[in-house]
Amino acid sequence: MVIVLSEGGSGGALAIGVGDYIMMYENAIYSILSPEGFASILYKDATKASLAASDMKLTAKDLHDLKIVDYVIKEKEGLHINPKDGLDQLKSQLLRQLIKFSELTKLKLIEKRYQKYRKIGIFEAKEYR
Repeated sequence: MVIVLSEGGSGGALAIGVGDYIMMYENAIYSILSPEGFASILYKDATKASLAASDMKLTAKDLHDLKIVDYVIKEKEGLHINPKDGLDQLKSQLLRQLIKFSELTKLKLIEKRYQKYRKIGIFEAKEYR
């Protein structure tokens, strides 16, 4: 299991991506490249980072909709303001998933992992500005 607390980026994002179950706090972001880096490469203009961030789909909601993130942990007013609530929700979900995973055979776990990664990467072509 993997948990994205705030920013999962760069090479660390690649490591996060191989988890069997990915949880992400709702205000976190997760991407292999920063929006500034993306904008510099694609638009040749780092000041277009805001546009790039939107195109990148790096929010918890976006990644959950794309089935890359399995569960979004609600933060209420924010993890930095009320960490206890966010940590209680994390604990609850961790326990729930540990029970589920402990009931799987190795072969079933491998098959679930295989199916999960077969679904990632389907995309719709988009013309960039």
